[in-house]
Amino acid sequence: MPDFSVVIPTYNRMDVLPEVLAALEAQESPPSFEVIVVDDGSSDGTSKWLASQSFQISVNVIRQQNLGPAAARNRGVQVATGGRVAFLGDDTVPSRGWLATHQRAIRSLADANQVAVLGYTGWHVRLRLNPFLSYINEYGLQFGYALIEDPNSVPFNFFYTSNISLPRDLLLREPFDLQFPYAAWEDTELSYRLCKAGMRLIYEAEATVAHDHPTTVKRFTQRQEKAGYSAVVFYQLHEELGSFLGLAPEGPPPLPSRWRQWRDEWLARTLQPFPIRMPRLWENVLRYHYIRGLHRGWRDRMGPMEETRHD
Repeated sequence: MPDFSVVIPTYNRMDVLPEVLAALEAQESPPSFEVIVVDDGSSDGTSKWLASQSFQISVNVIRQQNLGPAAARNRGVQVATGGRVAFLGDDTVPSRGWLATHQRAIRSLADANQVAVLGYTGWHVRLRLNPFLSYINEYGLQFGYALIEDPNSVPFNFFYTSNISLPRDLLLREPFDLQFPYAAWEDTELSYRLCKAGMRLIYEAEATVAHDHPTTVKRFTQRQEKAGYSAVVFYQLHEELGSFLGLAPEGPPPLPSRWRQWRDEWLARTLQPFPIRMPRLWENVLRYHYIRGLHRGWRDRMGPMEETRHD
């Protein structure tokens, strides 16, 4: 039985997936591990390429119809044989010491069988870094590493499946919930259940991966609307988290002014390439789309509501 099972859900990412697997082959002094790639119905030749490879490490390829990353992770956990599962994205390339660092983080812990280790996901060097990307990674709505106050006691909402490891037994008892329609909040909801059941989350900044996922203000606004929709699903499962999700028993907050949103979004998108930090502007722009998603999710899942807007 290997120490780790590295589970990678993938969907149409042949531009990066080979680099992710090559980086796993190049791990330095790692614990024993296997790799499980769950091809979630890719149509870009992923399946053919995986079948043609002779990997230097143990790689188990599972293919399923397109069901989303949560279902793919559950499938990978089910077939895993390692004592711990390490999740990677199909666009997060691990550093050479990545897996060894995850192992070191738990080696001296008395409660290692109840500990999840969060690593650091930074931007890939191929991407042109700008203040917006830095902000959403460190302080914003994609990740928030700069907001972690105590690495030995990290809140449940910092559970990022781009780079995290935890005991497989925990995931068998509490799998990802498949009710989420988008890849948003499903990992946080799992973490909430696990932490309520006694799991502790710690942060090891030296377990690094490089995220090759080109992102713009426009693209991230689309992500935020999906996150708002999925937040309604989260609320249905855990109403006690309503204020955390931005929801109340009567529904989501009113939509901000559409005219102001148009102005702010134009400004944010125009200035994105320049070295200008505008956190308040970015927050306003992204919050509007999140609330739009809340409204759409609430109408679809909770019934009709009166939509109000501040003009």
